Amino acid sequence: MKIRNKVVLITGASAGIGLAAVRRFAAEGAKLALVARSADKLQELAKELQQQGNEAVALPADVSDAKQVQKAIEETVRHFGRLDAVINNVGQAAVGTIADMDPDNFRKIVDLNVFGPLAAMQAAIPIMREQGGGLIINISSVVSKMNIPGLGAYAATKSALNMLTDTARGELAADNIRVITVYPRSTATDFGKNALGQPSSGQERKGAPNADTPEYVAEKILAAAVEEPEEQFMD
Repeated sequence: MKIRNKVVLITGASAGIGLAAVRRFAAEGAKLALVARSADKLQELAKELQQQGNEAVALPADVSDAKQVQKAIEETVRHFGRLDAVINNVGQAAVGTIADMDPDNFRKIVDLNVFGPLAAMQAAIPIMREQGGGLIINISSVVSKMNIPGLGAYAATKSALNMLTDTARGELAADNIRVITVYPRSTATDFGKNALGQPSSGQERKGAPNADTPEYVAEKILAAAVEEPEEQFMD
């Protein structure tokens, strides 16, 4: 997909990978719908982009709430007149072994990491069908391909997202709606610090010493949007 003048909605837009993706897509001339819970940060970001000559709208929303997701997508179309791409980036981890993880924390990240992207897809698909096509990029994690003690709950949510993405890709191909999975590795953000639960003995909430920068991941997300592979890894 050519990015210039395309309307791109990005969740988790106020920090980390989402923020880096916003700036990278803005540099390519996208029109941006910014979604995150932090209204103040979103407004500041939208103002910054507008001052740089970009079109952007701040749409504060809790992605774990399907009604708020639906409203954000409707507001995007109302503002820009269309919706070309959705990047489901927002996510959260929960730490704890299978024996001791808090089920309530697991439910919370299922709502955010699985039902949030599902709500965005279900809201966007009718719009994209009517337009004649569109692009959906779901941000997963390489953790979904691994077995890491203490991260079973998080990996399970991303594995579920992988399956939804793979299935949607086949179901929507005839509608010219392309669906892509992106697999970040350890990234230098506050993601680990914001995880729910208590790490087990010996576990620490920090990225690997050679963690990717958010900007590197954003570059890979942009590449996925432009080249449209089924899956995008970091290498």
